[in-house]
Amino acid sequence: MPWLQLKINSSRTQAAQIEDLLLGAGAVSVTYEDNADEPILEPALGETPLWHQTRITGLFDASSDTNAISEMLAQTLKASAPYYRWELLEDRDWEREWMKHYHPIQCGERLWVCPSWLTPPQPESINLLLDPGLAFGTGTHPTTFLCLQWLDHIELEGKTVTDYGCGSGILAIASLLLGAATTTCVDIDPQALMATADNAQRNGLAPELTPVYLPEKAPETATDIVIANILAGPLVSLAPQLASLTNPGGLLCLSGIIESQANEVMESYRPWFDFDPPACNEQWVRLTAIKR
Repeated sequence: MPWLQLKINSSRTQAAQIEDLLLGAGAVSVTYEDNADEPILEPALGETPLWHQTRITGLFDASSDTNAISEMLAQTLKASAPYYRWELLEDRDWEREWMKHYHPIQCGERLWVCPSWLTPPQPESINLLLDPGLAFGTGTHPTTFLCLQWLDHIELEGKTVTDYGCGSGILAIASLLLGAATTTCVDIDPQALMATADNAQRNGLAPELTPVYLPEKAPETATDIVIANILAGPLVSLAPQLASLTNPGGLLCLSGIIESQANEVMESYRPWFDFDPPACNEQWVRLTAIKR
C-alpha cells in the first residue's frame, strides 16, 4: 500500500520534541537526516549526536488525516513551527529496491564480491557471494574495499585470521576463499554474528571455519593475521588486545579510519608493530603492519 511522508526541516534543539509529536500522531517510523552537509563521522561512545540542521521524516499510513496532523504541529510549535511538506510514497517492492543498488565489485586481481542474487561476472575468479542483511560490510564502502584489496594481495595459504568487528563476515570469508585455514569472527552486534554465519554458509564454508563470538566470549588465541575495520576510537582502545591476538611476525590490518586520525591510531600500535605506508581511498585510510 502507499504511504505518506511528512518531511520537516528542524533544528537540533527541536528534533526530540518533533519526533515525540509525530509518534503521538501515529507515525510508524521517524528518521533523521543531515540537512546541511555536516557529516558526523565518529560520535563519542554512548552519544547520539544530531546535526545543527536536521531533516526529520515521519512515515504515516496513507489514510492518515494530514490536515489534522499539520494543524496539531502548528498549534503545538506555534511561532517556532518549521517548514514541512507532505509527500506520497508510492508502494514498491522494497526488497528489490534495496537489491538493485548492489553490483559485483572486483577487489584486486583474484577476488570479486558478488550479491548473492546475481550471477558472478567471472565465474572462474574467486567469487564471494554476499547478502549483508542488517550488518555492515558489502565491499562498496572504501574501508571494506581497501581491506579486500589487501587480502587479495597478501599470501593467505594456511594462515589463521581474526576478523575483529566482522559485520557481514565479508573479510573473514574473503580470507578463507583466498586460502586461509581458519578464521575467528568477533562483533558486538548479534545481528552481525548471524549475518556472518549465514554468508559463510552461502559460500559453502563449514561452520567450524568461521566461528562467531561476542567480544566477552571470544578466544584469546593469537592468529597469523588480525583485521579490524571499525572506527579510530575503538581501534586505539583495543591496541593492547589486538596486539596480543597477533602472532610474532604476524600481520595487522586496520581500517575505518579517516586520514586525520591515522597518526593517532599508528602511535597506539607502535609498541608492537612496524607500519607500512598508509593506503588511502577518498578520505579513508587502511593501515597495515607487521608484529615484531
